[in-house]
Amino acid sequence: MSLLNRQHVLALILFGASTSLSATEISNRNISEEEVKAAQQAWGKALIRISDDYTSGGIEKARQSAGQVIDDAYAYQSGPVLFKPTLASGDQTFRLTRAGALAYFVGNDPAFPIDKGFALKGWKDYRVDNAAIQIDGNSAYTMGKVHLTDAKGQVTTVDKSWGFRKGEDGKVRITLHHSSLPYAP
Repeated sequence: MSLLNRQHVLALILFGASTSLSATEISNRNISEEEVKAAQQAWGKALIRISDDYTSGGIEKARQSAGQVIDDAYAYQSGPVLFKPTLASGDQTFRLTRAGALAYFVGNDPAFPIDKGFALKGWKDYRVDNAAIQIDGNSAYTMGKVHLTDAKGQVTTVDKSWGFRKGEDGKVRITLHHSSLPYAP
């Protein structure tokens, strides 16, 4: 509903007039805790799928899966995503573009020579432990730890902060993704 329509509805309500708006014309884009947790779980399952696709079909199958994951899970279609991957550094620390995210997940891109493909590491299990979730309207932020288990049973734990936004299409997408290895004094 446009700002003008909202003002019109408000004026009608304030002055006692009735509106003819149906429920389909009212949009509620508030994000819920369940939607946030579902988006986190979907990200972990997608990471495992990319890894499995790499094992079963090679880099092209993994690249196709990763592209679909990025399009579904991240909000690059709306502008830059604030993505700081765990194993990125130098001039390529931040991945504000879809191409940068894709290179991080599957490597094999000469424009990103340090990327070896984080999603190609044989991940088999995923668990998230949120320290906190903040929800504000159509946006939510989380901070916590993510535990990834590889095919050998080794667990890698990363500190992760995410920002999510629920778009006009009703989908929850990542707008901020910061990941780092825990501090080891």
